Amino acid sequence: MTPMPSIAHFRTFLAVVKHGSFARAGREIGLTPAAVGLQIRALEEALKTPLFDRGARSVVQNPAARKLAPRIEDLVLRYQALAAEQDADKLTGTVVMGALVSALMGAFADALWRLKREHPGLAVKLFAGLSSDFAYRVEHGELDAAIVTESPRPLAASLAWTPLYSEPMVLIVPRRAHFPLPPEPLAILREAPFLRFDRQTWTGYLIRKVLRQCKVSVHDELELNSIEAIAELVRHGFGVSIVPRLANVDWRRDRALRVIALPGVAVKRHVGMLERKHHARAAFTAIIKRYFETKPR
Repeated sequence: MTPMPSIAHFRTFLAVVKHGSFARAGREIGLTPAAVGLQIRALEEALKTPLFDRGARSVVQNPAARKLAPRIEDLVLRYQALAAEQDADKLTGTVVMGALVSALMGAFADALWRLKREHPGLAVKLFAGLSSDFAYRVEHGELDAAIVTESPRPLAASLAWTPLYSEPMVLIVPRRAHFPLPPEPLAILREAPFLRFDRQTWTGYLIRKVLRQCKVSVHDELELNSIEAIAELVRHGFGVSIVPRLANVDWRRDRALRVIALPGVAVKRHVGMLERKHHARAAFTAIIKRYFETKPR
């Protein structure tokens, strides 16, 4: 009689689905490639169907595996939630998160610091980067969650996004420019060198939206993927830019930078928590969301 598969077999199956390799799956879960292969073979025997097409260096899930994967993932998540209830007041283990660089500079960092004090057994591994990159990694289980801007496009059905805070889009100009600086905001946009945030990103989409509302064409000087780098170049007088007024930075006291609201523009960058609708770190993300719900705006 073939023994019933265990949670360990299901976790191994999900690791192989994720990595497409017994060796890489084994590195994630702490097994040799041979042990991974034995567990997959045992699972296939128990289910009475092959799950993967084996190649020399990789394995590819077949239609049976693709059909079973969401149900097996749900089963593992339910088991993990059940185990977590036995120690509901404590968070332990490692959470892997992505975050915008600007989010790491203030409120989100404060929330993490409080969590670490209250749950010393919790480890958080952080990656800084761009929202669009994080969406793929959260969807495919490489990250437990990420702090990202609101997507301009519909998200995958498996994902959920919860707003945390908003940042108005503003014009930033140098107090000492290396070029003539007109007095009016729209004239500044038309005539000054423009430092543009990467137009392929979600924040870049918002900047294009602002420019459409302003009905102006700009003279692109540089295109960068860092708000902080753009702000520094503006401080040195090399150009102007449209950026989110960062919630975690007080630019009003900046002696080299002026922040100007654009007339008739109400575009905001909304920053929130991106996660899968069902995942094992929901208790962690719930605490982060509650922190922002109770934080004064």
